[in-house]
Amino acid sequence: MQLYSYFRSSAAYRVRIALNLKGLSYEYMPVHLLKEGGQQRSAAYRALNPTALVPTLVDGDQVIGQSLAIIEYLDETHPAVPLLPATPAGRARVRALSLDIACDIHPLNNLRVLKYLKHAVKVEDAVKDEWYRHWVMEGLTAFEAALLASPQTGRFCHGDAPTMADACLVPQLYNARRLACDLSAFETILRIEQACEALPAFQLARPENQPDFEAPAAK
Repeated sequence: MQLYSYFRSSAAYRVRIALNLKGLSYEYMPVHLLKEGGQQRSAAYRALNPTALVPTLVDGDQVIGQSLAIIEYLDETHPAVPLLPATPAGRARVRALSLDIACDIHPLNNLRVLKYLKHAVKVEDAVKDEWYRHWVMEGLTAFEAALLASPQTGRFCHGDAPTMADACLVPQLYNARRLACDLSAFETILRIEQACEALPAFQLARPENQPDFEAPAAK
């Protein structure tokens, strides 16, 4: 398998976690989202993934975009170490938690949205960063409440083994800290993150452990 990825993409980060949890080997195919006007916009990459987004998974003749679709594909084709629960109700809950992040938080602070705010809408960096923090904090506040409201929350988002929801949560927290979001109020989220980060699968997926990692420029 080949995974087209960018070290800082939280969507690609989710898939790296899933691959690692399942113990699946893959070739890392870097796509730099900033260099050369964004390598994801190249004709070669658009031919692979017309959305010009990462990640993209290539598995033989299968070419799959969208991180959650990739994770569910991996779960169906490699069912050992399941990332979705066995029951319909459990799967629905994990999907809902995953979508809370992938649909309601992440799109509002995606790179292309932030670039549009800066270059097309002409907002100042401080306003753009506040936009980011507002939507992250609003989304995580709801996520924390959902975790607290359910007896199915365990050591991880759902029970005592990591699921697709945890693979979505950890990358979102990583990027939230890059923009100085104050996460201290989210006790349940932080407890779950700590349990995740104790696992090698999550550690190996971290941006700084990817071959295309670039340290932040000094300010």
